[in-house]
Amino acid sequence: MKIHPSELYFYHSSMQPIDKQTRAYAKSIARFVNEIDLIHERLTATQWDQILLKLNLRAKDLLNRAHPDYQRLIAGKDWDEEGWLNILVNYPYLIKAPIALFRNRAILCKTPTDILKLD
Repeated sequence: MKIHPSELYFYHSSMQPIDKQTRAYAKSIARFVNEIDLIHERLTATQWDQILLKLNLRAKDLLNRAHPDYQRLIAGKDWDEEGWLNILVNYPYLIKAPIALFRNRAILCKTPTDILKLD
């Protein structure tokens, strides 16, 4: 995944209100915001792996464990690293917060203002 240093990459779900608020902050810190709506654009396991490396997190750390689909499809099963990546590929709407990449740094935006830490 090639990332331009002056462009902010914003991975989000258009269905989540917090994501809309965070997007507004993203536009305040970067001139160019590349929005990737995970509901409409599918990422590969390799792309997810690169994002996780930048975040310094595991795939399961990104997921909303309270979501009914997480409880029904994922909870209580033993997953290896490839399995967790496939969950991100197939169920990106389970991500608990938007992700922002800017200037070779990444953050999971649990609150809308978290994105300002990249500035």
